[in-house]
Amino acid sequence: MPIPLPAIVFIAVLAVSFGTYWLLILRPEQEQQRALKKRLSVKRESLLKDAGAGLLKQTQKLSEMPFFDRLLSQTSRISEPLQRRLSSTGLKMTVGTLLLLSATCGLAAYFVAAYFLRAPLVGIPLGLVASYMPFAFVNFMRNRRLFKFEEQFPEAIDLLARALRAGHAFTTGVELVGSEMPDPVGAEFRLMYDRQNFGMPVPDTLRNFAERVPIIDARFFATAVLTQRESGGNLSEVLDNLANVIRERFKVKRQVRVISAHGRMTGWVLSALPPALAFALFLINPNQMMILVRDPLGVQMIIIAVVLQVIGTLIIRKLVNIEY
Repeated sequence: MPIPLPAIVFIAVLAVSFGTYWLLILRPEQEQQRALKKRLSVKRESLLKDAGAGLLKQTQKLSEMPFFDRLLSQTSRISEPLQRRLSSTGLKMTVGTLLLLSATCGLAAYFVAAYFLRAPLVGIPLGLVASYMPFAFVNFMRNRRLFKFEEQFPEAIDLLARALRAGHAFTTGVELVGSEMPDPVGAEFRLMYDRQNFGMPVPDTLRNFAERVPIIDARFFATAVLTQRESGGNLSEVLDNLANVIRERFKVKRQVRVISAHGRMTGWVLSALPPALAFALFLINPNQMMILVRDPLGVQMIIIAVVLQVIGTLIIRKLVNIEY
């Protein structure tokens, strides 16, 4: 039985009405609620007392599994650097999740090579490379976030300096930057304001800020503010000069990247050429390439080639990665 035309029109009008209501009213409200919950839940802190002095201590789980969390808390030499690196990426990932993901990728790559390719020895270097992929992804996200932070940081310092010239206190200026600037600068300044608002001294919040954001510009900012708080002076003028210095440094960075673009492109081509050529030969004549997998000498040649490829890639990366 066909659906009557008035019913179709009614359903279409109802869908358009509810869709418009969700898009213009419900969706912005849900985004505001998610942003508020994220701000309230990020870096949960508890106010503790120790020897009569208030201390602000960060309590963050290293894993959702209690046993794994206790195990990682006992190995602080491994978990703390990973935790700092994850906190600088902005990802909602624990140290335990990263380690389990790395182990899963390594084991999966090894089993694929051992059972499908019938080459257990090839699975060892392949598993090592696959287990490093989650760490490479974390490094990529961290570098991208820090690069975006460097682009936004001069504007944040200018906004803070204008707030100081308008007569606001330093903490009020930090709150203004946190609310007006987009992430990641806004998130870091909001966290800095929330920490001092919950009782952490301002010098400690600045030092933690410089540790969370491992770039030299953040250290310059923390050092300039701490020096001004101890010796006095015009902080707005100091921040203006700092913003100009950061902009000039960023111009030099861009010039260096433009000059070294040819070398970096050549390095990527040289690094990707052997794997691409091996994959193409495997597609053209798979029987001939399978001799390397079935023959013990071929397996040894593959292992040596992979090791030399990794060493060559690291050397090329070191040559084209110019420090500035």
